Amino acid sequence: MMRWLNSPASETQITHKRRLWLYVLSGLVMAFLVIPTLIVIPMSFSDSQYLQFPPSHWSLRWYRHYFESAEWLQATATSLEAAFFTALIATPIGVMAAYGLFVSGMRLAKLIYLALITPIIVPVILIAIGAFYVYVKLHLLNTILGLVLADTVLAIPLVLIVVSSGLKSYDMSQEMAARSLGASRLKAFMLVTLPQIRFSVITGALLAFLTSFDEVVIALFISGGDHTTITKKMFISLRDQIDPTITSISTLMILVSTGLLIAAQLYGKPRNT
Repeated sequence: MMRWLNSPASETQITHKRRLWLYVLSGLVMAFLVIPTLIVIPMSFSDSQYLQFPPSHWSLRWYRHYFESAEWLQATATSLEAAFFTALIATPIGVMAAYGLFVSGMRLAKLIYLALITPIIVPVILIAIGAFYVYVKLHLLNTILGLVLADTVLAIPLVLIVVSSGLKSYDMSQEMAARSLGASRLKAFMLVTLPQIRFSVITGALLAFLTSFDEVVIALFISGGDHTTITKKMFISLRDQIDPTITSISTLMILVSTGLLIAAQLYGKPRNT
């Protein structure tokens, strides 16, 4: 232990001992953020009719209720469908925008970049209200298409930010070499550039998926009927009645999100050959 504390923590030769305060502070911040979320997990195994922590009796009652409920499963299917198509649309658009701004060399590139990430700066409720009034005229309320389009607006900036970050560490001369040998720009991008920024693209797609899957504000305004999302139904269940089913759903969502993040880390990073 002492040997580790006195060993260099970085190329600047700062030891782990001198960074110990930073490790402790980081641990406290992580605990502050994670522990409230983890409290939901034991609550989901309670047999109580109400939200209870810690559970007095353990049971899978609320998991059974979720998997046996046609309404909850329909809402889950709607969220998964909307999230899938959101990622499918937002990812290529975000990648193309990031690549275009990266290679353009325009003086206005930074301004265009700021304009494209505006949806994550503006309060979501303003986007939801705007989408609601537009969708009323276009008859897109309570439709999957409406959900996908609105969620895509929020997802594209995340893809753009992540992929732009990945491109900053990419040597563009490699693609230029491929093009000088006769490859078209598209072919050079697909065969040379894309494999090297694969981790950023996969991460961006994952964030786009989760952004749509977890979105509740927009869903409250524009989803409903057979196309009610799982997050909207959870909000309504918590508002109108204390339904412990939401704890089991929250636990499943935590597991799915964590699993996707781990999978992205394992399979998205380029492998050394």
